[in-house]
Amino acid sequence: MAEAYHYVRWRWWIKLDLEEVSEELSKKYEVEFFERPSYELELTYRKDERAELLIRSDTLRVYLSPFRAVLFQKKPAPFTPKDLELRKRVIELYPKERPTSLPMHFSSEPKFETSEKTE
Repeated sequence: MAEAYHYVRWRWWIKLDLEEVSEELSKKYEVEFFERPSYELELTYRKDERAELLIRSDTLRVYLSPFRAVLFQKKPAPFTPKDLELRKRVIELYPKERPTSLPMHFSSEPKFETSEKTE
């Protein structure tokens, strides 16, 4: 395995309820909540949507925000069954491979290996 896994997925219209997903995933995974700072006089689109979750599995990590998921590994390693389960759930929650319905910025999933324990 040459490179660490890195893949981005999207939702388009309905933002994800991070609290609900946090409750669901914290039963099996380590979940950490982040609230990014914002400022009173700031002119930023979607300023109120800066919250993120960091989910840790065996080798896979995922940042979840209301409209985007970033799946990644710090070091290249085969996915464990627990990693594969998390990957599958994130793809269900974020079904799109690009940030908008416009035909631009396609994101294709990189190849990955699985551990021998996987059946």
